[in-house]
Amino acid sequence: MRIAILGTRGIPANYGGFETFAEELATRLVALGHEVVVYCREQHPEPTYRGVELRWLPTIRNKYLDTLYHTAVSTLHMASQFGRKRVDVALYCNAANALFTLLPRLTGIPVALNVDGIERKRKKWNRAAKAWYRMSEYLSTLLPNRFVTDAEAIKTYYREVYNADSLFIPYGADTVLEPTQSVLGELGLEPHQYFLYVSRMEPENRPLEVRLAFEDLDCGYRLALIGDAPYAHEYIRKVRDSRDPRVVIPGGIYGQGYRELGSWCFAYVHATEVGGTHPALIEAMGRGCLVLYLDTVENREVCGSAGLPYLDQAGLTARMREALAMSDSERDVLKASAIRRVKERYDWDAVTSQYEKLLADLAGGA
Repeated sequence: MRIAILGTRGIPANYGGFETFAEELATRLVALGHEVVVYCREQHPEPTYRGVELRWLPTIRNKYLDTLYHTAVSTLHMASQFGRKRVDVALYCNAANALFTLLPRLTGIPVALNVDGIERKRKKWNRAAKAWYRMSEYLSTLLPNRFVTDAEAIKTYYREVYNADSLFIPYGADTVLEPTQSVLGELGLEPHQYFLYVSRMEPENRPLEVRLAFEDLDCGYRLALIGDAPYAHEYIRKVRDSRDPRVVIPGGIYGQGYRELGSWCFAYVHATEVGGTHPALIEAMGRGCLVLYLDTVENREVCGSAGLPYLDQAGLTARMREALAMSDSERDVLKASAIRRVKERYDWDAVTSQYEKLLADLAGGA
């Protein structure tokens, strides 16, 4: 098949979950013999990446228009291609892009849409944006040939609110342990002597709460807050406003450096309150991290009893103290449980097989 992936910032992944998803899925589909084109918002020095065709198109750098504008122009470009450049099937990411799945269907290209979590709950959106997301949730159940949810909790939400059945396919996890420690040296971190947080620096991901919870902790360990966000400068300024020398906030770190941080941390803190299955969480679990997680339905679905849940800032401080007070054997039990859970539920090759079957079924029925 020739497959298009639209609605992300593109690959190589250097932003968030959908970009990681696009890279992992696209490169695996290419390895299986398919042609894949990923529409990107950032130019790459090469026209391909690990066998995946990269199609750069311009966007509008605006918090509310970036995703919608780029997906719109990507859709127009994809629908206008003929001959060997024409795709057999398209995979869209993000429920906000539901409206744009209509055009490819009208031109004979079947479409699947991964809706992600309930995006309208994010604090960064104004009333108009939340209304767009609410409308897009509904359109997600009508316009694409199939829509996909990555968490059972999100599947249940769409069934209860819209009486619509989605196809559940989870995210996968890159669980490779990095033996090197280059980025640790750059950041002044010692192996197994730091708490790690990785996410976009936005209010609903609670990095400020994590920092404040850690600063209430009297210990010699450090906290590495890793992440950035293009339209949250004022909030990030508040996160960075710390006088605690134990706190390290270097911005976004990707690739090998990101894997090194997850491979050598003492514990991983997951504080995201909105969304479905978060790749950073399952990757931390798959690398055998001791996980402290905000107790939401979606996070509990991923972690289960393989991590330590908390409810608020004081609860996180208490869990950090508990983690430090545990014996090595107690921590090892949780770490082993996390690894087993990821291997059983979040294997990238199994995820890719499910998407390959979905896209093949759609292409065959076009």
